[in-house]
Amino acid sequence: MNTWFGALLKPEPVALMVLLFLLGSLIQGLRRGASGSAKHLFFFVWEAITAVISLILAGKLAAWLSPVVKEWLIAREIMVPKEQIGAWKQLWYTLVTSLRDFELLRFGMLFLLGYLLMRFALSWLYPLGGMLFDRIDGRERRHYVPSSGGRAASRATGALLGALMGAGRAFIAIAILFVYVTLLPDAPLTDSIRASSFYNKTAEELLEPVAGDVLAKSGPVFTEAVQAEFRRVLQRKYEVIDAAVPKDIEQAALTVVRGADTDKEKAKALYDWVGSRIAYDWDKARNYEQRGEWKEQTPTETFETKRGVCIDTARLYAVMARSAGMEVRVVTGLGADGRGGFGPHAWNEVRLADQGGEWIPLDATWASSGNWFNSEGFSQTHIKET
Repeated sequence: MNTWFGALLKPEPVALMVLLFLLGSLIQGLRRGASGSAKHLFFFVWEAITAVISLILAGKLAAWLSPVVKEWLIAREIMVPKEQIGAWKQLWYTLVTSLRDFELLRFGMLFLLGYLLMRFALSWLYPLGGMLFDRIDGRERRHYVPSSGGRAASRATGALLGALMGAGRAFIAIAILFVYVTLLPDAPLTDSIRASSFYNKTAEELLEPVAGDVLAKSGPVFTEAVQAEFRRVLQRKYEVIDAAVPKDIEQAALTVVRGADTDKEKAKALYDWVGSRIAYDWDKARNYEQRGEWKEQTPTETFETKRGVCIDTARLYAVMARSAGMEVRVVTGLGADGRGGFGPHAWNEVRLADQGGEWIPLDATWASSGNWFNSEGFSQTHIKET
């Protein structure tokens, strides 16, 4: 117990947060007295129970509904319009097709909606809890006239109950920090949290025996899955935005692939054309790396200015390949930087429908530095985010 108090009294942010929870709840309890504090403690526990019940039911509901919603969306045969559409429609088609195709996103949305629905439904039971508490409390207070000493005892009891509620609030806050640090070890403030002796004491003795092993094993996998799903949604956004192909780009693509008989020949002709005409925009890259300034660029702008970074080149290639009747996607991940390291990069994959549906990679951004059309060793220099 002495080590707990010693850790709590050290001047650092986590311990200060816990002290503020305890002090604030103690003062509230002192003002409310025994009855008022007991009522607040009762509803605090009631709230925790309904939250746990809602989480369990929402998880089961989302697991049951996810395949049902997927089949329903597939049956709707939702297709992104080929003509130019507004920002709201772009957002709508991105969301709907992502919910149809991406399982983790679909489960997460259903889980969140289910949780909110369960909390709303269980909130109708709160008056029942109030009636139950009033009945119990009323029996104890009937015919009781407090003296000055009784009022002092009531306030002291209220302060004690308030401190208990403050300890509960502090524990929930520490548990949230524990999940944050475990799932996002490189996120902001994680080093400061880990440096807290009180946090380490709580995590080691209370949280790790309960959930530490599960989070340590599954947490990073879950975090990577969420990040990958988010990147897939961003890629889907580009597919929706770039679904409408401008006439001049379509005409240029058809001219480039004229005379090519196979999908591979078409893909290579477009690779050579885009790779030899789009210069890398070093100014745009430096502005982003040094100042954090990013300019979203459409395939039309890349086509007209003949400049862009990797994502711009990949989006233009994708639009032109679709114009030529090929299935293509923009791929994001990491590319070798030539110095033994890797950095954020984007390239394309094209499906060769006339060769068994094989997908082949190509990198038109790097075309000026060598052959990056389905080349040997492509996977050693390009790490795809999956």
